[in-house]
Amino acid sequence: MRTRTLGSTGPQVSALGLGCMGMSALYGEADRAESLATIHAALDAGVTLLDTGDFYGMGHNELLINEALRTAAPEARERALTSVKFGALRTVEGGFTGYDGRPNAVKNFAAYSLQRLGTDHIDIYRIARVDPDVPIEETVGAIAELVEAGHVRHIGLSEVGAQTLRRAAAVAPIADLQIEYSLLSRGIEQEILPTARELGIGITAYGVLSRGLISGNFSRDRQLAAGDFRGMSPRFQGENLQRNLDLADALRKIADDRGVSVAQTAIAWVLSRGEDIVPLVGARTRERLTEALGALDVTFDEAGLAAIEQAVPAGAAAGERYPQAQMAHLDSEH
Repeated sequence: MRTRTLGSTGPQVSALGLGCMGMSALYGEADRAESLATIHAALDAGVTLLDTGDFYGMGHNELLINEALRTAAPEARERALTSVKFGALRTVEGGFTGYDGRPNAVKNFAAYSLQRLGTDHIDIYRIARVDPDVPIEETVGAIAELVEAGHVRHIGLSEVGAQTLRRAAAVAPIADLQIEYSLLSRGIEQEILPTARELGIGITAYGVLSRGLISGNFSRDRQLAAGDFRGMSPRFQGENLQRNLDLADALRKIADDRGVSVAQTAIAWVLSRGEDIVPLVGARTRERLTEALGALDVTFDEAGLAAIEQAVPAGAAAGERYPQAQMAHLDSEH
């Protein structure tokens, strides 16, 4: 397994990380046994970075990772690194009601996560979205205190803009910024990515397959299951969906010529954007994991990368990446 380092102060991790959210929430029902088998397969393949959030299934995802690590081979368990997001406030019905970045809340969230994960430390800890009522300096300062106490190893951020990134980095070393980055979501290239590189902050890129849109596996007549949040996503609605799948079809022509899958082409493109970028793949099955890991063996020369970007030009995606109410919580979009 190839490795990359998260920024100038972060840990060395596998070149691909495993995003575990879909095993617990937001994509409909998941198969628990297959989820555990997929995490084990990832660890056995050398994947070291497991990404989760304490609000994924209201703690379900952290408990799932706990079980997976407890039942994994000892050497794989020792290599595993946990990246945890916190701060989202939920209702019993599953709704989101905001974010809490107060220092006391940060430490409270961490205490519960450590208990659910069954570990004595979290490797990378980050608030999922900036709390508009709490200066980022206070939230990051609280995580820095957890680092000093040994409960957290590294500080991360999620979906923040360039200005917030600078303010946070002035308080404590930031290992990485987790943010959506794919052929369909390239907004970070304008200001956020250059700022992160200037500050020595790595990128963990989620949504590299745009939630399946450019995986090559999403059919035009697919009916989404109950509880699948893509049913509310603008990019999966009506004409937007058809236009976005047209882009996936254009990408398929390049993938077919190369003898690889559409998903591998899209992941390989993100991998090509720099050694400071670690894509997170949200595989929920061993089959999808195997396909994603195959992207590590796919490289494109300059002509190939240019053809990919001609097939899916920057800004070509139809629709916003989240519903309007959720877009309002993205510091990175302001």
